[in-house]
Amino acid sequence: MYAHLTPEQQAFPQIPIVNLPRWEVGHVGWFQEFWCRRWRPDDPQGARTPSRIGQADLWWDSRNVPHATRWTLPVPDWDGIHAYLDATLADTLASLAASRDGERYMFELALYHEDMHVEALLMTLQTLALPLPPWYPRGADRSAAAAPPAAGDVVFAGGAFAQGAARGDERMRFVFDNEKWRHDVVVPPFALARRCVTNGEFAAFVEAGGYARREWWTDAGWRWREQSGATHPAYWQRDGARWWRRRFAAWAPVADDEPVVHVNAHEAEAWCRFAGRRLPTEAEWEFAAVHGHPVAGANLDHRAGGPVAADDGPEGLAHLFGNVWEWTASAFVPYPGFAADPYAEYSAPWFGDHRVIRGGSFATRSRLVHARFRNFYLPERRDMFVGFRTCKGSDAGHANA
Repeated sequence: MYAHLTPEQQAFPQIPIVNLPRWEVGHVGWFQEFWCRRWRPDDPQGARTPSRIGQADLWWDSRNVPHATRWTLPVPDWDGIHAYLDATLADTLASLAASRDGERYMFELALYHEDMHVEALLMTLQTLALPLPPWYPRGADRSAAAAPPAAGDVVFAGGAFAQGAARGDERMRFVFDNEKWRHDVVVPPFALARRCVTNGEFAAFVEAGGYARREWWTDAGWRWREQSGATHPAYWQRDGARWWRRRFAAWAPVADDEPVVHVNAHEAEAWCRFAGRRLPTEAEWEFAAVHGHPVAGANLDHRAGGPVAADDGPEGLAHLFGNVWEWTASAFVPYPGFAADPYAEYSAPWFGDHRVIRGGSFATRSRLVHARFRNFYLPERRDMFVGFRTCKGSDAGHANA
C-alpha cells in the first residue's frame, strides 16, 4: 500500500492519527510473529521464543511503544522489513498447517489485525493527500448534479433482543472480546433510514449556516467546533457555486447522491438536530441488521475504490455493510460480564471515551464485518471512511431486559 510512495512522500509528519510507514508495516509483521509463533498461554510475553529480530519488541510492540516515540526508533530499512515479513509469514503458514481445530484463534486474530491496518494505511493516504497505489481501483468521478436516491425509513417493531455473540455459536469461530457475550436488551419501536445521509443533504446543512448555529450542536460538539474552526466536512472546499472534495490526492466535484464521508460524531449529531432526526443506538443498528429486512449492496473489499451512491430501490437498507462506517449514538462500553482476551489491549483501554461505529466501509474486508462486529473511535475523529444513517422513534434506544 506504500510501495509506490517516494522517500520524500514517506516522511510523514508527526501527528497523532498516522504512523510512519516502516513502523506500521513492521508492526503488522511483529503482531503476526508474536501471536502466531511466540505467544503461549504459559508464556504470555513470548520470552521463551524470541523474535527473528532482536530489537523487535522494543520497536513494534504498540502496547509498550508510545506513539510519540515511533519517529525516532532505528527500525530496519525496507529490505530488512520485507525479509522479516517473508520469514514471519513462512513461520505462520507452517504453524497453521500443523494446527488443529480449536487452535486457530490467534491466526485469525493476526489476519483481522492486518485487515484493520490495511484500511488504516488507506486512511493515512487520505489524511496526507497522498496518491493511491497504481493498482488500486479508482471510484469514477461523477457529476455533482445527480439527484439523491429516494429517501425513506424501514420501520421496526422492536422488542426483546439478544445483542452480541452467542457462546458456542459454531458459525462464528472467532469473536472479539468486546462482542462477548450475548445479553438481553429491549429495543422500543424505531424507524431506520434506508440509506446514509448524502453529500447533497449535508451540503444543505452547511448552506443553512449549520456550523455557526449553536442550537444544533451538543455541548461537546460545540466545543469541538470552536476548537477546530470547522465550517464544513473534512476534505471539502468551495469553488464558486460548487463544492469539491479531495479523495486521496485528487480533487473532484462533490457528488450529491453519494454518502457524506469524513464527518465526525459531533457533525453527524448536529445534522440530525437540524433535520429532526437522531443517530441510532448500536442496539438498534444490530437489531436492524439481524431481523430479516433486505440489505441491498455491500461495498466492501476495496472493489469500488470509494463510497458509491445508494440505489433507489423501494425496499431494504442500502449498504448497511460497507460503503461507509456508520456512527451510532452509543459509547463504546463493555458488555455485561466482559473479560479481556489474551490481547487485552484490543478493547479495554478504549472503553468509555470512544464511540461505536458499525457496518464497515469500502476499504473493509468482508471477512471482518458482520452484524455483531463493533468498531470504535473517538467521537471527534473524522479521518476514517465514516458517515452516518439516521433514526427516529423512541429516544430510549434500548434498556436491559
